[in-house]
Amino acid sequence: MFNKHREKALQLTAMASRLLQLRRLSRLLLKPPSSNFRPSSYLLLEASRPLHLPDTGHGPLYSTASRSFCSSPPFNLNEGPAAIDYSSLLQEDEFHKLADSTIHDLQEKFEEYGDSVQVDGFDIDYGNEVLTLKLGDLGTYVLNKQTPNRQIWLSSPVSGPFRFDWDRDAEAWIYRRTKVKLLTLLETEMEQLCGEPISLS
Repeated sequence: MFNKHREKALQLTAMASRLLQLRRLSRLLLKPPSSNFRPSSYLLLEASRPLHLPDTGHGPLYSTASRSFCSSPPFNLNEGPAAIDYSSLLQEDEFHKLADSTIHDLQEKFEEYGDSVQVDGFDIDYGNEVLTLKLGDLGTYVLNKQTPNRQIWLSSPVSGPFRFDWDRDAEAWIYRRTKVKLLTLLETEMEQLCGEPISLS
């Protein structure tokens, strides 16, 4: 008789725990999610946790809700930034023509400028589509093409890295965050560093 009462008590305890678990899940479903809360991942975790019940000899009991929620993916496959189709902005052959022309013109202007200023360590190097302008202790400029992005990248010893896009209206390479032009930036900084004005446009 005692064993029957004990078994009945264990069954009631299991039912109460299961109802408590299901009640928690139903409250989560009705609660409006916060901006960084993903219900699908949380419910997948909660629904698959074993209920902590007394040992009945039948192994751990799982919430029946696990069958409902485990089929839902724990993340949104459509999340993440959309890829930018840079080829729609500038065709690749047009990009190469514009970028190569700009870099070669800069190389010639830098060489002429080097003859007019007294800067120890002044040196220009062009190779593998990378233009390097060394100004000795004053620092080094590096310009190179980034074909996938249709950009010219600049590393400046004065102001750091920049990514310039071709602006059709201005007909110039523009840094979109500040709207500064590549040639204007170089003119300003090189005069500041070397003490002599330079015309690159």
